[in-house]
Amino acid sequence: MSAENPLLEERPTQEDASGDRAPTAPRPAGSARVLLWGIGLTAVLAVSIVIAVTIGPAALSPADVLASVAAHLGFGEPTLSPLRDGIVWQLRMPRVLTAAAVGAGLALCGAVLQAVTRNPLADPYLLGLSSGASVGAVVVLVLGWALVLPLAAFTGAIVALLATLGLALGASRAGGAAGTSGARLSPTATVLAGIAVSSVFGAITSLVIFWSATNDSYREILNWLLGSLSGTDWLSVAIAGGALLVVGMPLLASARTLDAFAVGESGAAALGVNVARSRVLLLGGTALLTGALVAVSGSIGFVGLVLPHAVRLVTGPGHRALLPLSALAGAVFLVWADTGARTLFDPRELPVGILTALIGGPVFAWLLLRRRSLA
Repeated sequence: MSAENPLLEERPTQEDASGDRAPTAPRPAGSARVLLWGIGLTAVLAVSIVIAVTIGPAALSPADVLASVAAHLGFGEPTLSPLRDGIVWQLRMPRVLTAAAVGAGLALCGAVLQAVTRNPLADPYLLGLSSGASVGAVVVLVLGWALVLPLAAFTGAIVALLATLGLALGASRAGGAAGTSGARLSPTATVLAGIAVSSVFGAITSLVIFWSATNDSYREILNWLLGSLSGTDWLSVAIAGGALLVVGMPLLASARTLDAFAVGESGAAALGVNVARSRVLLLGGTALLTGALVAVSGSIGFVGLVLPHAVRLVTGPGHRALLPLSALAGAVFLVWADTGARTLFDPRELPVGILTALIGGPVFAWLLLRRRSLA
């Protein structure tokens, strides 16, 4: 086992009655400290949402935002003009809330995948989901069927997932036939299968673009491939938020299982975890959530890779704290990244995926160097 994987470090052991030392899951961070961080990040997220809605060409105040939200929720009479109310409620608020949901979901999926695969470089697109979604999105954009883009992207992501899991299972069985433990879904086989599927689907996407894209479809396709929240509406909020609620909550409840994965398959089994079943469920859950998020946002990189590592510096390896705090940190990060993407180069808008990569790359390098210096 590599000592450089943060999920494999600080794994205490305890002696059983016979004097043997049995593996235990990582110790949870202090409850009071985690609670304070959770309250703080929740407050920062709420304030960030309100302030982000006020930023843009049309000047708005936090009071305007709160008044519009209150009126639409039935807690007061409208006080803004129809134009200003429309800017808040129909344009900016859905986009900011979608950014928060997508950021939270990607960071949560990243933390889960890094534990399940025991790979510190795992992110939500590890299983070829982004490439599969890209094929579906590019095809409908080329055909001019932009209205069904979310459905096409989600379908492509699920097809990629099935291809990855099928290939990984076949490789694991082949390894078992050669004398290794291949009856179960292997983390290594899953990662390698995801790389293979990503390469194939990426080539298909490039072929479709080269062969069929013309005029304005190039810009639409490029915008989606680079990740963009432009044009999101309340349907986007429902898709991203609903997926986060339905799939994200069970993932948050999997902290004990993920802690057990940190001590290896045999250690997890000794702690009472059904390793094969849990791995399939967790991979499937992250894939479903990522597919729904990609369907409304395109491919936004580095959120699921960097945020769990950054939060782990505060919480340690225990997932009971890592999962919810990663989700909150991801939501805050993407709200401000998208705000910067739509305002920094006004009147032009930058795809948010470019900005997350520009920020995420140096931050990840800093985290890596900081870990080296502390080692």
